[in-house]
Amino acid sequence: MINDQNYRRRYVISGIAIVVVLVYIIRLFYLQIIDQSTKDQADNNALVKQTIYPSRGLIYDRNGELLVFNQPIYEITMVMREMGKDWDTTAFCQCLQISRTEFDERIAEIKDKKKNRGYSRWTPQVFMSQLKKEDIATLQESKFLFPGIQIQKRTLRDYTYKAAAHVLGSVGEVNQNDIDRDAYYARGDYSGRDGLERTYEQQLRGEKGVEVLMRDSRGRMQGSYQNGALDKTAKAGTDLYTTLDIQLQLLAEELLAGKIGSAVAIEPKTGEILALVSNPSWNPKVLVGKERSKNYNQLLKDPTKPLMNRATQATYPPGSTFKTIQALVCLEQGAITPNTLYPCSGPQSTPIKCTHHHGSPVALDKAIEQSCNPYFWCAYRDLLQKDGYGKDNADFRHRYELWRDAVMEFGLGQRFKDTDLSEQSAGKVPNIKEYDRTYGPTGWKAITIRSLSIGQGEILVTPLQLANQAATIANEGYFITPHLNKNDSMLTHRHEIGIKQKWFAEVKEGMHRVMQYGTGRWYPIEGISQAGKTGTAQNPHGKDHAIFIGFAPVEDPQIAVAVVVENAGYGATWACPVASMMMEQYLTGQVQRKDLRKKISSAVLNESVKKW
Repeated sequence: MINDQNYRRRYVISGIAIVVVLVYIIRLFYLQIIDQSTKDQADNNALVKQTIYPSRGLIYDRNGELLVFNQPIYEITMVMREMGKDWDTTAFCQCLQISRTEFDERIAEIKDKKKNRGYSRWTPQVFMSQLKKEDIATLQESKFLFPGIQIQKRTLRDYTYKAAAHVLGSVGEVNQNDIDRDAYYARGDYSGRDGLERTYEQQLRGEKGVEVLMRDSRGRMQGSYQNGALDKTAKAGTDLYTTLDIQLQLLAEELLAGKIGSAVAIEPKTGEILALVSNPSWNPKVLVGKERSKNYNQLLKDPTKPLMNRATQATYPPGSTFKTIQALVCLEQGAITPNTLYPCSGPQSTPIKCTHHHGSPVALDKAIEQSCNPYFWCAYRDLLQKDGYGKDNADFRHRYELWRDAVMEFGLGQRFKDTDLSEQSAGKVPNIKEYDRTYGPTGWKAITIRSLSIGQGEILVTPLQLANQAATIANEGYFITPHLNKNDSMLTHRHEIGIKQKWFAEVKEGMHRVMQYGTGRWYPIEGISQAGKTGTAQNPHGKDHAIFIGFAPVEDPQIAVAVVVENAGYGATWACPVASMMMEQYLTGQVQRKDLRKKISSAVLNESVKKW
């Protein structure tokens, strides 16, 4: 019996021994083959992987003018494990001219794994960044006193001109969401935060390199590991050539100084954006370096909303500039002909009065020239009521849908989806459901929505959409999606408007007459024919907005422009001269009308606009 017990006990002990050995074998296999953490720690004892940051791609205008370039900056990294007990914190702070409190706060932030998920005592951690050469000069001389410290050279954006901030965008430090989304980034990296810098981030950022250095048991660097066999050369970002004409951009920003508004210029045949201005704006330099965060917060709190790109995000009633689309749709859908006459009684007209005395009756060319409200109300009414109202308003509602679809073909009421402009508002062309909710399916008729006939009421557009509208008319029936990258051909992004070319010729003639005999006649360009349409958009919150769209030369349009000046009153007074001088600058290379330029650029229409 005893022998049996000893016999069984021997097997139990042997089994335990076997299990223990297996556990050790499995654990060793896991540590050495599967889990690389111990190997990484061992490697980190002997090797230092130093990131080599690439130069960010440069940004140019359409003529090769350098807009955005790089300047050298420095960042300080530290490996916590190498900072011994005798590490002289006081001397280190004196070298950088920072307080001990600031040092402690930075160290605490580095060690906070919620904010810095990649923290390790074995790897370099960013202590301070965006330092100029003079900031690190003293530390550079005394660096040998501070083991674990490295000074890394990087680059920061700089700008040739104090212009185009909304278009170019800015570069800032990545956040944890960026790091989680893209393995390229690590804590302390930079990326494009808005504008072209963000849209073309992957093109501009380049590829990081790495230098593997070896150190001895005392932590002293011994030079390159394996003669650089594991090193990787950084690859600079690709340069970006934009469609902007920087001289045109500078002029437009000058003319809009002291005003709230925007201007957009497009080359009609290509859809290339020549200028895209939103005011108030800021000097791009203020969002660079250590002051970026403070300056950004100040811009964010500014009541004039300079961070908002009004050219692509602000929406306005188009006012009388919409009459050009109204005319085209009414012609195409058979409500009028170029010779259709409607009466006008001037300010006594009803239900929509006219703001001009120009004789009666009027045909289309005269109606566009004199911006006759009654004419376009009558044309719109006859279009919607062409088939009558039908049972339960069905025929009228169908005509409205046809009208709305035709208007939206010009790019209104929707964002441009096939473009590199990321920050856009859609605007609005009201749909049937909106009016049904307000009036019921049978409770609204042409008279109910008469404001739409002259670009008021519920319809809203962006300045970008207005410029595209002008380009579409200039092209007589198509537009190329507006874009900013000169190297990325967008000519396949052609959008045909379902309106016959002959009707565009009629509207272009009316717009030409505006600049000859109508509200734009005060701003001729010597030797160049212009076509345009002024507008005054009603504003329930204050003075009306001044609007203008146009293009030149009429015979072969090279530039289409839209200008909006908020709370400025008549389009002919403020928006039209800005657009006309922009056309002159682009087509001739200069503005000859010096007095007009001085008058518009020096006029302050809004005292709250700051210079950033």
